[in-house]
Amino acid sequence: MARSTPAPPPATSRPVGNATRGTTNPNRLRRMDRWIAATHGAELRRSPDPVAVDLGYGAAPWTAVELLTRLRTVRPDASVVGVEIDPARVAAARPYERGGLSFAHGGFEVPLPGRRAPVLIRAANVLRQYDEDEVAAVWARLCARLAPGGLLVEGTCDEIGRRHVWVALGPEGPRTVTFAARLGSLETPSDLAERLPKALIHRNVPGEPVHAFLRDFDRAWAAAAPYAALGARQRWVRSIRALAADWPVTGARQRWRQGEVTVRWEALAPRGG
Repeated sequence: MARSTPAPPPATSRPVGNATRGTTNPNRLRRMDRWIAATHGAELRRSPDPVAVDLGYGAAPWTAVELLTRLRTVRPDASVVGVEIDPARVAAARPYERGGLSFAHGGFEVPLPGRRAPVLIRAANVLRQYDEDEVAAVWARLCARLAPGGLLVEGTCDEIGRRHVWVALGPEGPRTVTFAARLGSLETPSDLAERLPKALIHRNVPGEPVHAFLRDFDRAWAAAAPYAALGARQRWVRSIRALAADWPVTGARQRWRQGEVTVRWEALAPRGG
């Protein structure tokens, strides 16, 4: 007897999730995009199907357009699918479609044609409206959609992308937290606290690791004040060198000069979570 083909899973009656405010600006996610291209480039180059998802891109498609441009610096045949829960936003984005760039109606189920598994899902400024106790389930759902070697990047930034914090996750769960800033506009590293992702923003209180990290970062920044005469970048790099003595700073050191620092997730994870 011929073996029957498994039936596909039933279609979701409606997209999973809620519409965001839709706020977007050109170049808002440039810091996140450049980090992705630099740190995830090898996986993009190895992938047999280098498709990325810009989840919840908002009222205008600029972030999806820009993500495609930046990923193609490391993988020229990369493609991007912008996924939005608001059908009107999808319709408005359709005129911007071109080779390698398309838009789809959906939510956290991440619907892709042909049941493709993305090598990257970027979800920026999407989870801020959710409760903290909802985040883990959303992360798990999105990570389950990733291709082997895939990456989920979820975080928050200000309206013009000067301050940004994101969590990078693989299929196994969260890996790292990255803090990124336009250094010329930064008074202290703890200014980034207001951009912590939902999983961490309510944990910036005494007794929580992320609060201790930002406290120590501010102290290192203050101690590095003499280096400000050489520029904010030199002060930032010196601060991270001091911080790395007590915190598991990871990733390439050349990223520090870009106004970034990445720390292992387990060092900042909420107490009891």
